Amino acid sequence: MKYDFLTNPDRRKQGSRKYMVMYNKNPHLSKDIIPLSVADMEFVTPPEIREGLKDFLDEVVLGYSAPNDEYFKALKAFMYRKHNFKIENDWVVNTNGVVLAFFNCVREFLKKDQGLIIMPPVYPPFFNSAKYQGRKLVECPLLCEDGYYTINYELFEKLARDKNNKALLFCSPHNPVGRVWKREELEKLGKIIVKNDLYLFADEIHNDIVMPGYEHTVFQSISDELSERTITFTAPSKTFNLAGLGVSSIIIKNKDMREKFVDGLEKIGAHANSALAYKAAEIAYNECDLWLEEMICVIDKNQKLVNKFFKENYPKIKARLIEGTYLMWIDFRDLNMTYKDLQSFMENKAELFFNEGYLFGEEGQGFERINLALPEKSLKEALNRLDKALKEINYK
Repeated sequence: MKYDFLTNPDRRKQGSRKYMVMYNKNPHLSKDIIPLSVADMEFVTPPEIREGLKDFLDEVVLGYSAPNDEYFKALKAFMYRKHNFKIENDWVVNTNGVVLAFFNCVREFLKKDQGLIIMPPVYPPFFNSAKYQGRKLVECPLLCEDGYYTINYELFEKLARDKNNKALLFCSPHNPVGRVWKREELEKLGKIIVKNDLYLFADEIHNDIVMPGYEHTVFQSISDELSERTITFTAPSKTFNLAGLGVSSIIIKNKDMREKFVDGLEKIGAHANSALAYKAAEIAYNECDLWLEEMICVIDKNQKLVNKFFKENYPKIKARLIEGTYLMWIDFRDLNMTYKDLQSFMENKAELFFNEGYLFGEEGQGFERINLALPEKSLKEALNRLDKALKEINYK
């Protein structure tokens, strides 16, 4: 490989949120312990971004900034190159993060007590976007058979027919279950959305991280009718490990929806991003395709390592291979622990810090979401600690 995916950056004094949370729970942990929780990567920043930002800082004035033509050119070229999806400059609204964007959608496009449909287990802020803003949370849980998740179309269609339900907030690829939805799955879902006059808020932040043999379909590309009622959330943050910069590109083709979205941002005083954020994204989109390809190979190797570990040692613990994202959804229910006991076991016995499954909805109790974006050596050390802890409780 051309790029370094072996070095563990020391993030303990960099203000990394997940490290701070981990050490607040246990200040006496060894410096070698790495949290496998929050979805950012334990890889060094791509050198093109590091060096490009250094050069940029030699000349830039760090005043108020807006995305320029070079940023839009890079974004559009990347979306077409990776997803065969053409966008126009004026479709794009930049926000400081995707969560802010979908909170804004829920607040602006749904009135008080109107329903937002989500498909748990799913990213925790999906729940909060309705609950914290006085909107009705309507759950349409995914179906699961032997660890493989699918959409419950029958239930979704029933919920979509309820005139009080106004939008679907959808995760594609899906966090945490790792599905990359097939085009025919999206077509079937899209027809129900259009037929029942729903808005579609499509969180596609993991869209570029797809395992070999799978392909991401931009949901709004399914049809013109669907595109006119869709807001798509994208960002380089997961793809190139730029989450701390917060730069996100929200794609809204429908002019009226776009104006309403922007008006909502102005009501809360939301600002866009810094010059450094835009430049980092521009460099990533233009120069880091090979880094991304190699990173996906590392994730694929890591997921196969985890899958093999459980199959060979603890086959009743289910770690199904993912199709996309760098997050693995592991079923520990055979341990027969409450979700609180499972968390305590992982953090105190195994010294493992995951994202707890119960945070993703009731359907996630007994599961753990594991971040695979770290050097193989560190992942093996984590599995060794888990192996030791499971042996200590005589689990087989």
